Amino acid sequence: MAAVTLTNVVKRFGGFGVVHGANIDIAEGEFVVFVGPSGCGKSTLLRMIAGLEDISAGEIAIGGKVVNDVEAAERGIAMVFQSYALYPHMTVEQNLSFGLRMNGNPKPDTERRVRRAAEILRIDELMHRRPKQLSGGQRQRVAIGRAIVREPQVFLFDEPLSNLDAELRVQMRVEISRLHKELGVTMIYVTHDQTEAMTLADRIVVLKAGNVEQIGAPLDLYDDPANRFVAGFIGSPKMNFMPARVVETGPGAATVELVNHAGARLSKPLQSTPPAVGAEVVLGVRPEHFFDAGKGDCDIAVKADVAEHLGSVSYVYAGAGDDELIIEREASRQRASGDHLTVAIKADKALLFDTKGARIR
Repeated sequence: MAAVTLTNVVKRFGGFGVVHGANIDIAEGEFVVFVGPSGCGKSTLLRMIAGLEDISAGEIAIGGKVVNDVEAAERGIAMVFQSYALYPHMTVEQNLSFGLRMNGNPKPDTERRVRRAAEILRIDELMHRRPKQLSGGQRQRVAIGRAIVREPQVFLFDEPLSNLDAELRVQMRVEISRLHKELGVTMIYVTHDQTEAMTLADRIVVLKAGNVEQIGAPLDLYDDPANRFVAGFIGSPKMNFMPARVVETGPGAATVELVNHAGARLSKPLQSTPPAVGAEVVLGVRPEHFFDAGKGDCDIAVKADVAEHLGSVSYVYAGAGDDELIIEREASRQRASGDHLTVAIKADKALLFDTKGARIR
């Protein structure tokens, strides 16, 4: 296994910038997930690490060695793509061994690596089948097996589960997590699905429009987002955002009033200098941080539009003025469209942002 370091990495296609000065340090044996919306540059970053894309500026180092000018085959990496890319006329065993055989790897060592991959992925009984005889999940296991037999320093995954149905995605997330624990190898994983990121990663790199917005452990990003984009992207259902204005300031605090909830005010403790009175701000509240009426710092009344009952948890999709809120409540199991309810917000559970999206701490 090897550490991976990106230093001021830039990628331009002609005059168009795709990645803008990325600085990322990935430790040996760490599982890091690049996450962000489509077009944010995450797959481009992965392809630059793999050597499939040239970098326009900066340095990429693998195992302490700068690899800017090193061919992809010499970087000690193995990549698993979104498409399985299996040879349809070959058996599973032949698919696993093909790359090693083409590189002249000794037959006994090739057989050992293939057996080991089959045992790790529990595909021993599939070795004599061809891809058309496999399910989607089995094909993805074989694709991962082709990476394992290379015994790389770093595994790269480019949205490997996006072709699978929901149940298989959950199953394969567990398999990949187990694989990381068993192999202990550095893994870098790209996805637009923040649930995958939260469940798999040691650390997450959140990207937006080619910029690294924040790097941290999943729960650190969830509890302490750097800005409104990270707060809204990490977490499912997403954080609620409500326009507000500052009506009073004092030492280490600002009192804000919610624009769409007349008279609803709460005082938010702050570490930084409070915004000026009259300043427009945005209050962020996660769905699980709404409480029963009277059990917070201010109450708001909303009208339920839709209630989703998901067994152990239920969500109310509600509105008040221009606010569209998602509220997690045990009582919502009995809610129906058109119901009115009152919920409470606690200041210590709410986050404050300026109108440009920067966090007000």
